[in-house]
Amino acid sequence: MPTIVHGFDWPDRIVVGTIGQPGQREFYLQVRDGARLVSVGLEKQQSAALAEKIDEILDELSSREGTSLTIPTVTPVELVDNEPLEQPVEPEFRTGALSLGWDPTTAQVVIEAFPVVELDDDESEAFSAALAAAEADDDEAAVEIEVEAPELLRVRIPVGTARAFAARTHEVVGAGRPLCPLCGTPIDPEGHVCPAAPGLGEIGPDDLDDLFDGGRPDGRP
Repeated sequence: MPTIVHGFDWPDRIVVGTIGQPGQREFYLQVRDGARLVSVGLEKQQSAALAEKIDEILDELSSREGTSLTIPTVTPVELVDNEPLEQPVEPEFRTGALSLGWDPTTAQVVIEAFPVVELDDDESEAFSAALAAAEADDDEAAVEIEVEAPELLRVRIPVGTARAFAARTHEVVGAGRPLCPLCGTPIDPEGHVCPAAPGLGEIGPDDLDDLFDGGRPDGRP
């Protein structure tokens, strides 16, 4: 069966957004072109890594000698997008892997999202055989087999949109539960008993300022 490609060459909008309260948020990558709307589920870590890698690509491009591209270092004002996800959010799939590239012919960043794929019996046997062979040879390299994804999301965006997308994604990822400055664990709204300082008892998000008179080490105001 041929792979279904949800392709967007010049989308009107691409964002990462969330549904749910801090600590229970679900992340989605959403793309719209006209009336066509596609959403796929993401993990928080995938969202953060995607934004980081996009910034790295843009920074590397801007540092190239002789480049004719103008790469914005911050989000262009006209591309700021703080609006929530568009409804309805009906994910096509849950993302298992992401790829990121650069198309010099169109000067666009290319994002591809692939679904979590369950192996059939033949693929499972092939993977087991490859893994057994690697173990027999004491080969610590990753074992890979080719599995055709039933569908994928492919989005091409220009550099300004890419920078705006990365900046918004960083903000969305960082807008969850505050981290405990002592142990790094997210603090739930109802409180958190820090394993690094159990004598403090239950710490709530509003208690952080009282713990550090010289300023909070997590950088939050």
